[in-house]
Amino acid sequence: MRVSCSHCGKAHALSEAQLKGHARVKFVCARCGQPTVVESNPADHTQVLLPQPSFARGAGGRSPSALLGADKRDLRLPEGKTISLSVISGPAKGLVQTIDKPLIVLGRTADISINDPKVSRWHCALEVQGDSVRLRDLDSSNGTFVGEERVRSAELRHLSEFRLGSCLILVTITPKLATRR
Repeated sequence: MRVSCSHCGKAHALSEAQLKGHARVKFVCARCGQPTVVESNPADHTQVLLPQPSFARGAGGRSPSALLGADKRDLRLPEGKTISLSVISGPAKGLVQTIDKPLIVLGRTADISINDPKVSRWHCALEVQGDSVRLRDLDSSNGTFVGEERVRSAELRHLSEFRLGSCLILVTITPKLATRR
C-alpha cells in the first residue's frame, strides 16, 4: 500500500506484513522523522483495469470529449453520496474539490485545475456512474498512476489514491449529510 507522510508528503510503501490485521498503521517518515497514522482496509483496494505499457506515450492534441467518445452517455452522480478529491502531496497540496457533475477532467486547463508542470492540459478524467468511479488517462504525456503502475483506466473506491504529475490525490466517497428543517 502506498501512503504519504502527512507532514512533508514523502511517499512510502507499506508492506503486507505491516498492514496485516491492523485497521490503523503508524509509520515514521524517512525524510522528516515525523510519525503518521494511516487507515488500512485491505478488502477495499483499487482495481487497475488497463495498465499502460511502459513504452506508451500520449499522442496529445485531442480534446477530452474525443478521447472519451460515447462512453460518457450513461454517467450520473450517486444518490445520497458525496465524492471529493483531495490533493495530499505535490504542488497543489491542500486543494479539495467536491465532484458536482458525473464527468470531471483534471489537468492544467481543465474542470479541476492542477498547477503542476508535469500535468498535461487535459490529463485524466473521472467518470461517475452511480457508485462506480472510473479514472481514465487522457493520453497524457507523463501518465496517470495508481500505486507504481501507469494506467489507462482504473476503478476507484473510497480512500483510493492516484497520481498525476507530482500530485497524489485521495478519493473520498461519503454519505451526504441530511439537512434539517
